[in-house]
Amino acid sequence: MDQGELAAAARAAVELARKKGAQEVAAGAYRARHVEVSWRDGQLEKVSEATSRGLGFELYVDGRYSAVGTSDLRPEALDRFLGDAVALTRKLEPDPFRTLPDEKLYHPRAQVDLELEDPSHEALTPARRREIVAEVEAAARAVKGAGAILSVTTSFSDSHSTGFRVHSNGFEGSSRGTDFWIAAEVSAKDPDGRRPEDWSAVGSRFYAALPDAAGVGRTAAERALSRLGSRKGESAVLPMLVENRCAARLVSFLFGALSGGSLQQRRSFLEGKLGEEIGSPALDIRDEPHVKRGFGSRLYDREGLASKPFRVFEQGRLASYYIDTYYGKKLRMAPTTRGPSNLAWGPGVGDQAELVRAVGEGILVTGFLGGNSNGTTGDFSLGAQGFRIRGGQLAEPVGEMNVSGNHLELWHRLAAVGSDPYPYSAMRTPSLLFEGVQFAGL
Repeated sequence: MDQGELAAAARAAVELARKKGAQEVAAGAYRARHVEVSWRDGQLEKVSEATSRGLGFELYVDGRYSAVGTSDLRPEALDRFLGDAVALTRKLEPDPFRTLPDEKLYHPRAQVDLELEDPSHEALTPARRREIVAEVEAAARAVKGAGAILSVTTSFSDSHSTGFRVHSNGFEGSSRGTDFWIAAEVSAKDPDGRRPEDWSAVGSRFYAALPDAAGVGRTAAERALSRLGSRKGESAVLPMLVENRCAARLVSFLFGALSGGSLQQRRSFLEGKLGEEIGSPALDIRDEPHVKRGFGSRLYDREGLASKPFRVFEQGRLASYYIDTYYGKKLRMAPTTRGPSNLAWGPGVGDQAELVRAVGEGILVTGFLGGNSNGTTGDFSLGAQGFRIRGGQLAEPVGEMNVSGNHLELWHRLAAVGSDPYPYSAMRTPSLLFEGVQFAGL
């Protein structure tokens, strides 16, 4: 189904649902294709291709609400499906807060090109996909010290999605996007029998913008080999520098507490703190939905609200929550948007190497392993591995450490953010430097 067919299917589905008795309807038609090639230790391990299409509905019937979906788009099947869905929705408990968004909040009909779709996607061949994964492994096994490598697994994947959404109160919106990913995972053998491993991955909306495939393999191998001889970290209070690519783990806990659902259900440690300082002035983050080729870029969110940039944290002060229409009504707050798009951080003070030199003595965390974070209280406890920093230089690899505390205290200890946002994530986290963090050796 092309974009025009999806639009026609969504419009027709809305009219059909209304004929079946729904007072308000939101319908989304979609088509998605995903291809993945995996390569392991010199052999093709897996090739998969999946194409899906379907219709998703939100039905508002006599003050009741349900969300349903089907992949059977035959007219007779859709007629029966919607008839049953409307009838079953009438059996649910009424919920006066469930309505479509105010039509004044919808995005304008004029489209802005965010450059999310690579028009050359169809030119990518199976042979080229296979060449890439083999090239990544070859580069990994060519690095210095590769004799200690036990196994290399590489992959290449690409996706193309098309969608069209229609609401019965006037909203219509289309979306198209592609993405491409190259990844490698390398495991090595330590003389003491341990098997450290690490990974590397790059992605892009456009195939031609992907970084060098060989560089992915080299980086994964070098990272895995750098873990050889890892020691157990000591218990101490030290500065903690978190690498940009794993800092998203910490940030996700913080942003999880910003959702309307968490606030309304009293499961957020940030409840009632709008306008308050919950971090140091270095915590300065904007939501930027209109970044060209961004992984989180969009013209409208999942319920049709027009996307717009806004402050989330301003020099440590909580400036906004993520509120959709439903929880906005329950909380008596104006809706903003249902969830994050792309994050943009305040001015950085240097890349990771510069921050290492500035730390002097501390820990560079390159990975969080397991652990948990309580969204209600803000308490967290995470396993960690990385490198000891001595004299402003990276020293021995360390592991078997635990980092614990409370987010409301931790973010006040944020001393600096780097100028090195991780480019392969919508969170785009830079390196984060925290002062006086408690490490416990396990």
